[in-house]
Amino acid sequence: MRSRSVMALGLAAAVSVAMLTGCSSSGGDSGDVTLKFWSWAPNSQKVVDAWNKANPKIHVKYTDAGGGDESASKLLTASRAGNAPDLALVEYTTLPSLIVAGVPADITKYTADVKDDFTQGTWDQTTFDGKVYGVPQDVGPMSITYREDIFKQYGIAAPKTWDDFKVAAQTVRKANPQAVIASIPPTEFGTYAGIAAQAGSQWWNVKDGKWTVGIADEDSLKVADFFQGLADEGLISTDPLLTPEYDKALNDGTMLSWPSALWAPGVLQSVAPDTAGKWALAPLPQWTAGDASVSYQGGSSIIVSKNSKHAEAAAKFATWYNANTDGVKLLLNTQNLYPAATSGQELAKSQKPPALMPQQTDFYSLAAQISSETTPVTWGPNVNLAKSTFTDALSKAIANKTPWRDAFIATQKAVVQDMKKNGFKVTNG
Repeated sequence: MRSRSVMALGLAAAVSVAMLTGCSSSGGDSGDVTLKFWSWAPNSQKVVDAWNKANPKIHVKYTDAGGGDESASKLLTASRAGNAPDLALVEYTTLPSLIVAGVPADITKYTADVKDDFTQGTWDQTTFDGKVYGVPQDVGPMSITYREDIFKQYGIAAPKTWDDFKVAAQTVRKANPQAVIASIPPTEFGTYAGIAAQAGSQWWNVKDGKWTVGIADEDSLKVADFFQGLADEGLISTDPLLTPEYDKALNDGTMLSWPSALWAPGVLQSVAPDTAGKWALAPLPQWTAGDASVSYQGGSSIIVSKNSKHAEAAAKFATWYNANTDGVKLLLNTQNLYPAATSGQELAKSQKPPALMPQQTDFYSLAAQISSETTPVTWGPNVNLAKSTFTDALSKAIANKTPWRDAFIATQKAVVQDMKKNGFKVTNG
């Protein structure tokens, strides 16, 4: 599912990265237990019903927590009050903030037998400083969805590299001055972060309790310069996505692609249903030809709360849901999510392609191929601050026609200052 905005979680200065090493609060479970589970994913109750029928001694009670900002805020508040649910769905971008706030339990010892059910890049989304804090549920490997019919009309192949993307953008503008290949606005923090990770950057990294911030490293500044060059030449738009104007451009064939993730076809189908059959999915363009690695944009995991008195039983449900064949089938067929587990991605190959591109019968085979090439991404404890700073700084740079790289540098500075203020050990400025 598409990543929602991440809210500020109000980390106090007393919260330190030492919390990363916290361990589970309970041992083995015996007898009947009842677990509380918060999620927002569609049809979660059907999944819970299937579990409860097959596992009467571990009963799960589901609550729709609202998703995004609302669920993250509720979860933190409940944890501080000592009554968080046993399990909760948490987005990858939110997880680090919750870890340093002491919300999830370390479930390393309960998940060792399912680690190999996920690619390393996927497993690393829930692993911090060597400890596991969640079981991956769904993923959104980055890709590009494009108007196959118009690309063919203009003699453009799906761009394999970002240099190809630029050439394709030039061809589009020459063929139709009213059209652009894509819009990548300053609000799309996750897109820029993902493309920078693809280029080799690590915006956050933690080892032995020490953080390194790379938002303004050379790879990231290369990304800034490249996309500013496209924007300055009028080859891409920087207008917001999914506005009435954007949706109109999708429908009339003047917005020709969306570099995003595997969930994009579902979003596009909802706003441009009459264009179904005209789109196709391709791997995200590469910085270096032959290097197919991409990062994720969106996706969630299930954590076990430190407040839970039944951590082992909770972990059993989380691993069944996301790694067991029965759970993964429900995730795929009942919830229509792209599973994080490789077994689920294999099952997806038998699915019909998305309604937006019924002609692309290899959609899920291609999706599995893309997902197998993911590169680890570590989000930091203050993603919300980074996002707001980045969006404001890049918006001003675009409006004032100043270097985009300055926005990356300003974001790096703000992120490092905030982390140091809140007691984190940061190795660079």
